[in-house]
Amino acid sequence: MNSDYRDKNSRKKQSLVSSFYFAFIGVITALKAERNLKIHFVMTVLVIFFGIIFELTKTEWLLISFAIAGMIALELMNTAIERVVDLVTTEQHPLAKQAKDIAAGAVLIYAVLTVIIGLSIFLPKIL
Repeated sequence: MNSDYRDKNSRKKQSLVSSFYFAFIGVITALKAERNLKIHFVMTVLVIFFGIIFELTKTEWLLISFAIAGMIALELMNTAIERVVDLVTTEQHPLAKQAKDIAAGAVLIYAVLTVIIGLSIFLPKIL
């Protein structure tokens, strides 16, 4: 009975480590292949740099962190949707186009929000 518990616990730990590993591989794979994700990462570095320079408050850092993490996560989801659609069909299909366009639309809406957040935080500090 005790060894069963250890085996299950060991598998859970290994499974958790594997999950983090595969998630990391997914981010790296997308970063290597997706131009927009590269742009988001460059912008992230710039925002963090200017955040340090302008000495953002804890609340401002929290808003910036949510904006950055949300944007990157949404871009990863968009990439995954595009890949799955491409895997399912190679022909031009209206539903495939809609799936890709809708995912891209979600990214666009969140990108506009992140710009608004960034401007509301940094613009008063610049002016």
